[in-house]
Amino acid sequence: MKQLILLRHGEAGFSDGVDFQRQLTARGKDQLNKLGNTLEERGLEIDLMYCSAATRTRETAQIIKSHISIAEEIYEKEIYSAHLETLIKLIENTPKVVSTCLLIGHNPTISLLLSHLTSGNYIGLQPGMMAILDLELSEWYMIGMNTATLKEILQ
Repeated sequence: MKQLILLRHGEAGFSDGVDFQRQLTARGKDQLNKLGNTLEERGLEIDLMYCSAATRTRETAQIIKSHISIAEEIYEKEIYSAHLETLIKLIENTPKVVSTCLLIGHNPTISLLLSHLTSGNYIGLQPGMMAILDLELSEWYMIGMNTATLKEILQ
């Protein structure tokens, strides 16, 4: 069984500059540290993390990494503006040896991915919300519509 964890970046402030460079707010950092404490208590370990290269997602990853072990990290600029198909293709190419994969991204696509994989009702992930999905798959390339079960939502 594989486990996919979807995390929307923490709360970010508004900026006069470029959206890609928006930073987390103090509240966003606090929320992510609380989430990180919960994950740490559970002893969660991540084999592979995909993360958008945007500032707020990189900051989110840093906070989560301070609480749990992440064996390998891949930062992809394309996650920032990705369509659903792009995220699915990214996950499909995950190596078979990876059991637990974390994807840190942005709305609306991360919430669309959650709905697509679980064929459930749309759940709009708020900043800092995490969805843990179980997949009864032997290899990641088999992922698709209704191939996952929503185990829980954390925030």
